[in-house]
Amino acid sequence: MHVGVIGVGAMGQNHARVYAELKTVDSLYLYDIDQKRAEDFARRYDATACRSLGQLLSRADAVSICVPTPRHYDVAEQAIRYGVPFLIEKPFCSTVEESRELLEQIPDDLVVGVGHIERFNPIVEEIRKIIRKPLYVEMKRHNPGSARVNGSSVVEDLMIHDIDIIRHVLLFDSFTLTSTGNEDICSALLIFDATPVYLSASRKSAKKVRMIYIEEEDITIEGDFMNQEVFLHRKPGQYAIDNERYIQENVIEKVLVNKQEPLKLELSRFLDCVKREVSFPITPAQALDNLEICERIAACFSGRGIV
Repeated sequence: MHVGVIGVGAMGQNHARVYAELKTVDSLYLYDIDQKRAEDFARRYDATACRSLGQLLSRADAVSICVPTPRHYDVAEQAIRYGVPFLIEKPFCSTVEESRELLEQIPDDLVVGVGHIERFNPIVEEIRKIIRKPLYVEMKRHNPGSARVNGSSVVEDLMIHDIDIIRHVLLFDSFTLTSTGNEDICSALLIFDATPVYLSASRKSAKKVRMIYIEEEDITIEGDFMNQEVFLHRKPGQYAIDNERYIQENVIEKVLVNKQEPLKLELSRFLDCVKREVSFPITPAQALDNLEICERIAACFSGRGIV
């Protein structure tokens, strides 16, 4: 299969690296508005640097779109004109309005996916198989500051990953939400039926955090996205008092997780979907839903409360 990567910035470089490692990729094409950058990475990954977007789209059977978010709409629109299946990095577009307009242009028979990479983190599927009736859910996604990020608030940049997992993998009911924050720090409380889900995201943290915490009647689940680890805490089997200290014995189980690189799983799945002409797991419609929730959360910043 002939594959292209449009935009070889921080994320595009990783797409190029992974495609270069996949056996299903026969030839790799790169395009970036910085021609020298494209040529440098083409040499690194034994790829071909294209001098125009049209040249790449005319050669590729499938492409990854990794350009800055403000350019998503224009580049995706050209991929649609050429009839080339594409995986576009999240968020789908800069705004809900742009996302809706782009969604209307996608033909039913064109495979289009959106790169919500954490959906392919192995712990997500393990947790999905374990949960039954969550009483409380908390997810944290905190980052040190980065000069790389521009054009998106912390909601579209970080929190959107956890919104996607909660909304399209773990819980599916309608919900109410309230939120507070600013462009770099945000917390949101979503109530799904009777289950409160607390999300927090930050670009001001001194420590990188990626975690999920779920309480059920008989079990507590803790997941670490970075280390790909899941621990189950069973209710205490024994209570005691020792030297006036309260003691309880917990049963802690570590779930066996087959650790894999989420991006490699995501891109392999994308190419397989293109080959078999079936839908990618994260559809543009789901990505639009995620962005609509992001905009509802951001609306709370102005003090409009529950929306």
